[in-house]
Amino acid sequence: MNHTPRSRQAPQPPQIRPEQSQQLPPRPVPQKNPQPLPQTSQGSLSSRQTPRKSSPSHRAASSDNWPIVLVKHLKKQYGHNRVLRGIDLEITNGEVVVVLGSSGSGKSTFLRCLNLLEQPTAGQIWINGQLITSPDINLNQLRQEVGMVFQSFNLFPHLSVLDNIKLAPKKLRKLSDRVATRQAKKLLADVGLVDKSRAYPSQLSGGQKQRVAIARALAMEPQLMLFDEPTSALDPEMIGEVLDVIRQVANRGMTMVIVTHEMKFARDVASRVLFLDQGQIIEDGPPSQVMDHPATDRAKKFFGLL
Repeated sequence: MNHTPRSRQAPQPPQIRPEQSQQLPPRPVPQKNPQPLPQTSQGSLSSRQTPRKSSPSHRAASSDNWPIVLVKHLKKQYGHNRVLRGIDLEITNGEVVVVLGSSGSGKSTFLRCLNLLEQPTAGQIWINGQLITSPDINLNQLRQEVGMVFQSFNLFPHLSVLDNIKLAPKKLRKLSDRVATRQAKKLLADVGLVDKSRAYPSQLSGGQKQRVAIARALAMEPQLMLFDEPTSALDPEMIGEVLDVIRQVANRGMTMVIVTHEMKFARDVASRVLFLDQGQIIEDGPPSQVMDHPATDRAKKFFGLL
């Protein structure tokens, strides 16, 4: 067997300045590429993702996959209100992590810290080997790698569905209009809205708007997708169509972190469930473990087991 040349050896984990932390991460985080972050011009949803080996729920990521998210001692505080009280977490490439907990437990704040929509008060976050809490991080570059779908859709009302999806790839990834259009039409087909390409957001239902928002986020070909209660603003009959699209994305191997109150969906789609309480992770494991056999009384009460 040929030996790997010295120049191809895996890079060392990200360096932390002494003033940031006294501790290094628990194990090296392979840095896929130095800055700038990798970009491609292909239009496939799964062109940069590792396919899942099987379709059953409770999929576990392969042990030889790299950690795409590493969080150390994450804290967030607003005045005297300590929202996150020390989060330590590693998410492996291809995992679907669902975050559960009562209102006010810190779920959405944690999610927003992962792409720096909220600036952490303390702690470090690595995304794909890059220390994003470093003061010199390129936020625009980061947000090309980390897609986010919000509760309220955030579509541009003056643009058609097709143009909403094409806008960021053309401006940030520098795709030609022809390539961006071809990619956008494929994404619309994937989310079942190919016939709505010329419609405007005001002409869509809530479920359709959210599916367009998912397609728009995927158009940047992110390494990580974040979903912040994507069905909370929808009527009950529209929830299923959005959850079906998220399942399809998960089955293509996308690494995902999802905040939701949809318990059945969490059980079906998650490879791993986190339960947050008062800004801390108090349960972490497969859905069957966390939701059916939690270790803490707080989680037992939440899931109706007490």
